[in-house]
Amino acid sequence: MENGTNKWGFEDAENGPDTTTTITIKGLISLLMANIDEGNNKRLISLGMGDPSVYTCFHTSHVATESVVDAVESNKYNGYAPTSGLPQARKAIAEYLSRDLPYKLSLDDVFITSGCTQAIDVALSILARPGANILIPNPGFPIYQLSASFRGLEVRYYDLLPEKGWEADLDAIKALADQNTVALVIINPNNPCGSVYSYQHLKKTAETARKLSIPVIADEVYGHLAFGGNPFVPMGVFGSIVPVLTLGSLSKRWIVPGWRLGWFVITDPSCLFITPKIVERLKKYFDILGGPATFIQAAVPRIMEQTDGTFFKKTINILKQASDICLEKIQEIPCITCPHKPEGSMAVMVKLNLSLLEDINDDIDFCFKLAKEESVIILPGVAVGLKNWLRITFAADPSFLEEGLERIKSFYHRHSNIQHSN
Repeated sequence: MENGTNKWGFEDAENGPDTTTTITIKGLISLLMANIDEGNNKRLISLGMGDPSVYTCFHTSHVATESVVDAVESNKYNGYAPTSGLPQARKAIAEYLSRDLPYKLSLDDVFITSGCTQAIDVALSILARPGANILIPNPGFPIYQLSASFRGLEVRYYDLLPEKGWEADLDAIKALADQNTVALVIINPNNPCGSVYSYQHLKKTAETARKLSIPVIADEVYGHLAFGGNPFVPMGVFGSIVPVLTLGSLSKRWIVPGWRLGWFVITDPSCLFITPKIVERLKKYFDILGGPATFIQAAVPRIMEQTDGTFFKKTINILKQASDICLEKIQEIPCITCPHKPEGSMAVMVKLNLSLLEDINDDIDFCFKLAKEESVIILPGVAVGLKNWLRITFAADPSFLEEGLERIKSFYHRHSNIQHSN
């Protein structure tokens, strides 16, 4: 009898790109959740996912909600949208992004995606070719590696430097790039590190990419969520230096990750990258994709034009308060240290000192035992590329955040190899 997979044509798929070693954040958190001991009667505190909508202190704006309701009730948006997105939504996103740029984008520069995750996959799919490689930050967002694996792109990791506020190692980027490098990925404000890059560092990065003749993929899903010393500067500001593919969404700034409204935007005023052939290829690629719900797209213009600035200020204030609480509590836990105070996004990376723990093998062991004993979920650093580090998401109600970090401190004392007096 023939092997079933061979008979039905799956042999090539089994021998295709290896995705089994790629850890996804959602997949790992599901495993951690399954390790919760429901018998310990402790409420679950998840500081693992960047979804603030689950906490009562984070709500989307009234304008956003009303805009979606009105779009649904109008009965005008029950059919298919154009595959590149509703023109009015593309125009609104172009105008929204242009506020912070020295030139104006048009709707033709904008393509609507199902969240920033799909925008990532679009960028890598469009750039992929046989033998190509892409430069990705480490630590970083694992979806890039997974998408690259499916597209046959070699991933080359450049380090982010904790001692320099998690800036990109530009010397490493120069050393890694070659004639087959198709893009450089920059995540700013940074997930998972909580850093916000300065204008000067972003300009140097753009100049480096230009010298290497590679476009920049600017992942700005946390755009404008900055509350430290550096203001948010979109990479598109440097579009005249190097072509920039800007990826973003409503998810974080408007606190609606489940709406899956994202964008892929070409910022290339010097026309160094964009050609009629690339535009045509993009349009055809979007013909095979399913975008966000039409009524969500229809709500975008009003959402972007009418959301009050006080809504954004409130979110920033909550995140700033939460990051301060997080940093203060981390300093009370001897086995973890924070090399750089978070200044943006919703997460921070902390270094795990295993020498202070007597029965913890690594960051994965730490997180699984923490979940079981304390019903607290945080992400092991290996999931984002740094073994024996941890990622803590601080976009949570202050009471949950404080209690979660107190439980991590209790977990440390219970597993410490140092005797503590009462």
